Order: sequence, then structure tokens, then C-alpha cells
Amino acid sequence: AVVSTQSTGAQHPSISPIVWTRLSGPMMMMYTQYIIHLGHRGEISNAVISYDDSLIASGSMDKSCKLWDSRSGGCIETLYGHTDEVLDISFDHRGRQLLSASADTTARVFDVATCKCLSTFVGHEREISKGTFNPSGARVATASSDSTVRIWDVASSTLIQALEGHSDEVFSCQFNYAGDMLISGSKDNTCRLWRDVNSERIIP
Repeated sequence: AVVSTQSTGAQHPSISPIVWTRLSGPMMMMYTQYIIHLGHRGEISNAVISYDDSLIASGSMDKSCKLWDSRSGGCIETLYGHTDEVLDISFDHRGRQLLSASADTTARVFDVATCKCLSTFVGHEREISKGTFNPSGARVATASSDSTVRIWDVASSTLIQALEGHSDEVFSCQFNYAGDMLISGSKDNTCRLWRDVNSERIIP
């Protein structure tokens, strides 16, 4: 399944993600769509599907995240805590935790089952544009307009390492499958590959 978003109405928009489901035959492939009405009061910055396809999460400029049942389209919970726009969201690989990154310079991890905030990461000096879990879900990497990528411990909410080297805003970061390398992409026209990110000393 693929998620896209749309907005309807000029002054009081109903902002909805559209879930496209692939139907394939011997000679053709087509997509059907159904719309989940969210009730966000601002633009949706990101929408993601859990790895087992059971949940959808959406992050919005209205400072909130929402969890949705992908089959019924019903809203499970609205997640609050950020004081500015939510710019990115991501499930961990088991679909048990949801990471949100915000223009308020913080990132948060929510427990999907209880919808409670487990961790808040504070330390970036400017907005966080991207957040991602490592494969085990024990660590989080965040990319920020302050030109750094930071790696955090989820259980303790503590900073493990600040990765410095970019000369402009960092828009993207992602762990490899093994979780021992991290790639970051920046407005400075470069990508950087960080090795040995499971250790305390990270090699650029």
C-alpha cells in the first residue's frame, strides 16, 4: 500500500491521506483508493504505514500526530506534546514505537500500544527535519537545520553522539540494515557516511 495526502476546502480544510492499494493481474496492475478523514487542522507533513500494514501515522503542521487503523480508517489516538509543526514521523521496525520530529527543536518517541510519550530528545538548536530508528529500535538519529545529526538512546532519552561535519542544514538521515552505519544528506550539497555508529566513538 502507498500513502499520499490531499486537502479539501479553502478556509477549513479536511486534510486526508489517500491509501492506494495495488490490484495486480496477469497483464496489468492498477490502484484503487480510499480516503481516511483525519481531522488534522493543518497540512500533513508526513504519513507512514507500519511494517505489518495495520497502522497509519500522520504528522501535521497543527503540532500533532495521529494513529489510524489502516483497514477501518478510524482514528485510534491523537498524540500531543510538540509546541510547533511536526515535520517528520517514523515507525520502528516492529511497529511498536513512533518517532516524531518537530520544528520546536525536539523529537519524541511514543509507545504505539499505550500512545504515551516514552522519550523526549532535547539538544538541537534549530528545527528537526528528519528522524529515524536504528534496526533494533534502541537508538534514534535526528537531522536538523543546525547542521548536525544526533544519535540518542531511546530508553534514557540521552544524547550518545553529535555528528558534526556538514556546513548547512541536514535534511535526511538513515541507518543501514545492520545498524552500524548512518548516511546523512545536507543542503551543503554533500552526503556523509558515518561508520561504527553502534560504538561511542563514531568515525566520519
